[in-house]
Amino acid sequence: MSFFSSTTWIILTFLAFTVAVAVIASVKTKGDNLETADGYFLASRSLPGVVIAGSLLLTNLSAEQLVGTNGQSWATNMSPSAFEVGSIFTLLFLAHYFLPNYLKMGTTTIPAMMEERFGKNVKLMFSGIIAVMYSILNLPVILYSGAVAFVRIFNFDQYFGGNQFRAVAVLCVVIGIVGAAYAIFGGLKAVAVSDTINGVGLLIAGFLIPFIALFVLGRETGGSGIVDGWNYLLHNEPEKLNAWSAWNSAQPNVPWPLIFTGMLFSNLYWWCCNQSFVQRSLAAKSLAEGQKGSIYCGFLKCIGPLYLILPGIIAFHMPSIQETINGSSSPIDMAYPALIAHVVPKPIMGLFAAVLFGAILSSFNSVLNSACTMFTLDIVKSTRLGRNRSDKELVKISKMYGTIAAIVAISISPFVMYANGITTFLNSLANFLSLPVLCTVLGVIMFKRVPKWTPYLITAIHVIVYGAFLLIKPCYPGTTEEIHYLYAIAVLFPIFMILMAVLQKVCPSEEYVVKDTGAVDMTPWKYRWHFTIFGLVVAAAFYIVFSPLVLA
Repeated sequence: MSFFSSTTWIILTFLAFTVAVAVIASVKTKGDNLETADGYFLASRSLPGVVIAGSLLLTNLSAEQLVGTNGQSWATNMSPSAFEVGSIFTLLFLAHYFLPNYLKMGTTTIPAMMEERFGKNVKLMFSGIIAVMYSILNLPVILYSGAVAFVRIFNFDQYFGGNQFRAVAVLCVVIGIVGAAYAIFGGLKAVAVSDTINGVGLLIAGFLIPFIALFVLGRETGGSGIVDGWNYLLHNEPEKLNAWSAWNSAQPNVPWPLIFTGMLFSNLYWWCCNQSFVQRSLAAKSLAEGQKGSIYCGFLKCIGPLYLILPGIIAFHMPSIQETINGSSSPIDMAYPALIAHVVPKPIMGLFAAVLFGAILSSFNSVLNSACTMFTLDIVKSTRLGRNRSDKELVKISKMYGTIAAIVAISISPFVMYANGITTFLNSLANFLSLPVLCTVLGVIMFKRVPKWTPYLITAIHVIVYGAFLLIKPCYPGTTEEIHYLYAIAVLFPIFMILMAVLQKVCPSEEYVVKDTGAVDMTPWKYRWHFTIFGLVVAAAFYIVFSPLVLA
């Protein structure tokens, strides 16, 4: 048994799974033409629904989610589940409304679609901002959160004299190099295939964690197993199982009105307009497969709280790790790693590490691949730099940019350590761009007569007002608690919708007509409405169960 509990066994199982994913991805993409723009950036529009669902899930699900969201539930209750369960609503919007329009237009990137409606300068503005944001915000946070998980679970900082910053920095370099290799040399299909394999492993490992943790909790609190652990949760601070937080709850709680307003509007951007997510659906072999992938992913998000929220609740109740968590410089980001290190048996720790590593790679290489796509197709190809260049040359430029972006992200990532609460930090800053992009997309497919300068106006208003909100940090009436940033989104989005409706009437432009490019088969999925209704029932059931009416 000493062998199976040794560091050697952990390393061997970690390497075995990681190498197996790389080999399978290589075999699946062997013979693919990665020298054409369509083949490299959109997997030749050949992805089936299952692969799209897995890749969508893994693009969103990284160590940042595992560490950050479980940390939020440790600090609050089940209300952060809104980011998971609430995603099904926007994934249904993607399947039924956004995706049919995207595929009909033969969309390659979201900014390129904007160009046809609002002109090249709008495309360049958003492509440039998004590419920079990915490099200095999204990618560094992904690397940092993954590195922190590994440092805590495997005590990696002991090899650096206990210096956590150095340990995190080294891991960021390693993860960044491996992830960049997938995105830069494999193209979208290699990313999607590896995502699907890692997704299966992550779901298996992720579901094991709460059961193992409940077993350990039961033993530590005088019981004998999983049932006793669950009963302990139910009878000790059961309000932690409540998914409905008060309207004036402080971050990282998600106040209940935001489930249907600010968070919904923000998620419309993430799942329906964010390039790194939508690119998987744009690579669908048909509308039916794209709809399957979106709806399947919605179901997977509904069960996400089992491994993204519940472990944080268990960590809150587990006596043996409280000193470790509270003694950390950032307790909210240490709750999940501390739980993993404490409850996962050594024989399967290597497999869990490999799955976690795959989740980190998935988000990193997906975002990097999307940044490369936008930089090459939206910026280089439409300027003098890309004039008269072949697809092979454009792919080469994309690889060069990906290398530079990865180096920048790796350089910044260790310093994210000084931002307490990585999920809240990332989400609040990312919303600087959410509504301008969402409203511009709606200006293409919904408000077809708004003037061409509308995106500039909305972007300027949003950046000024939302930026002022984050700087001023207004508080709820009669309290010192800061108002949740999503309330700003809840107010601004309806204002922008009314503004576009007014502009369309007062100073209309020539009506924009969406053209069918014949890129893929546009026959919709036969059972889309059946699964849609079932998905809504599942989401409603979750909020009923995790409420004062049942468990809380």
